[in-house]
Amino acid sequence: MTKKKRPVIERESVVVKFVGDSGDGMQLTGGMFSDVAALVGNDLATFPDFPAEIRAPQNTVAGVSGFQMHMGSSKIYTTGDLVDVLVAMNPASLKANLKWAKKGATILLDTDAFDEKSVEKAGYKVSPLDDDTLETYHAIKSPMTMLTKESLKDMGVDNKTAERSKNMFALGILFYIFNRDLKPSFKYFETKFKKKPELVEINKVVLQQGYNYAETIEALESVIQVSPAHMEKGRYRNITGNVATAWGLLAAAEKSGRPLFLGSYPITPATEILMELSKHKSLGAKVFQAEDEIAGICSSIGASFTGSLACTTTSGPGLSLKSEAIGLAVITELPLVIVNVQRGGPSTGLPTKSEQSDLYQALFGRNGECPVIVVAASTAENCFYFAYMAAKLSLEHMTPTILLTDGYLGFGSTLFRIPKMKDMPAINPPMAEANDPDYKPYRRNPETLARQWAIPGTEGLRHRIGGLEKENIIGTVSTDPMNHQIMTDLRAAKVEKVADFIPEQEIEGAPEGDLLVISWGGTYGSVHSAVKQMQNEGKSVSLAHFNYIMPLPKNTGKVLQGFKKIVVCELNSGQFVNYLKMKFPMPNFHQFNKVQGLPFMINELTDRFNQLLEEK
Repeated sequence: MTKKKRPVIERESVVVKFVGDSGDGMQLTGGMFSDVAALVGNDLATFPDFPAEIRAPQNTVAGVSGFQMHMGSSKIYTTGDLVDVLVAMNPASLKANLKWAKKGATILLDTDAFDEKSVEKAGYKVSPLDDDTLETYHAIKSPMTMLTKESLKDMGVDNKTAERSKNMFALGILFYIFNRDLKPSFKYFETKFKKKPELVEINKVVLQQGYNYAETIEALESVIQVSPAHMEKGRYRNITGNVATAWGLLAAAEKSGRPLFLGSYPITPATEILMELSKHKSLGAKVFQAEDEIAGICSSIGASFTGSLACTTTSGPGLSLKSEAIGLAVITELPLVIVNVQRGGPSTGLPTKSEQSDLYQALFGRNGECPVIVVAASTAENCFYFAYMAAKLSLEHMTPTILLTDGYLGFGSTLFRIPKMKDMPAINPPMAEANDPDYKPYRRNPETLARQWAIPGTEGLRHRIGGLEKENIIGTVSTDPMNHQIMTDLRAAKVEKVADFIPEQEIEGAPEGDLLVISWGGTYGSVHSAVKQMQNEGKSVSLAHFNYIMPLPKNTGKVLQGFKKIVVCELNSGQFVNYLKMKFPMPNFHQFNKVQGLPFMINELTDRFNQLLEEK
């Protein structure tokens, strides 16, 4: 076949999804495609979607693994609702994901995978290649497995290795469709497989053959061009929320002058924070992989007592196990950052899916009167900044802070402009000085109500600490009823005082109108996009997205008063809306909730907002 020069279609943004069996390398393929998009200068957001099973049954819908990427020439806020290009490596992946493809979408298929047995295991009665299943799509049917083997026949590669390389053939086709250079991927192979040069050559050959094949096939009518986005100058990195969280903690340790300690137990979807911090011993990070969740947080409390910026990371089930120890950190008034990367619950629930269902637990999930600071990140990028702020608030106010992210943010990635340390806000822990004649363990700063942090072994700072109530100012063990009232009130007031040190709540849009949309945490991208769409249509809709949860920003009540109706959007059954009702009992609260392990789609949000605007 001869090579063809095809027309170029300019697109502002495109959503691409790679799907296949768990062993088909979809995460690697999607990650490489995303990295090249970032190098070109596209803004992007990604999200890997994979089963919870270690080795899910092959060729079944339950075993499908996917990677979705939204890239564009303007700011990207979500990973996209429906996909423009779907790469499906077997029948099960097509069955599970065709519903997410736009009508007219390009579907790239490996026809070699559609044998009778695989089609049946996927739940099809007839092969979707032979009926009208793909009639409304632009299907590119390619024998990728066979062509991959053919491209490697002169290299003496065994069949198993050749079959495992078919994802690179598919990637080569995608690189041609989107007019991408192969050189960055060649360099990636050389770095990743530098000790196995035969794998470098195999992947290069297959990627090039996929690209060459795409140049010749008649089914491909055009290529797609997504121009670079106009972004602020700086150094960028395609970063996941979990890595951004780890970096934020490292930055806070450097700025505060306190050594970083992480005591954690591996749990999906938070484990990557533990893994990332373990790489940075050169920056002074100490990482302890504990035998369980309780040991993880207790080791962190010990590290905090000795003067470290102490952190522990987990997900919902682990936060449950840590609850008693969080109470210990509260009553001892020690700084501690607890990162909860939320997933679907209760119990083991949906380990690889995302929810916002741990808010009640973060706010109230401890015995006694036990308030903590609660903040929530809203993008993979700002996981860095809110991890930093969680550490700053915890250190300066001498109390635990819970940072809520979620699986969607933790696993997802976006472009991150790396900041300069000199531009980050100062962190000033209230350190007690040696031999201070006026030192008292529970004497408080009048502005923050925080006590001083006395490092054990420092001359003249001996004091009692532990889970029993302490006497105000002096710090001796006390069971006096009036003292308990005083200390309980002080610990609560200290957390409320944090409102003086956080930004006021911002509104996207007019400060008054028909409808105020409220969201918090990781739903920002979808909700922002939906509100922006309606504002462009001339609708009287504004958005207040909350990152500071406990305490709420000081102007929250004023923000709520300017609108006829308020709708709170959450990936739970209504936890933040009920929290707001507790604080601000108003009659005009509505809610929109989703508990499916899936993010909001823009069209379902706009449908709900329009319904509320139309209701009398």
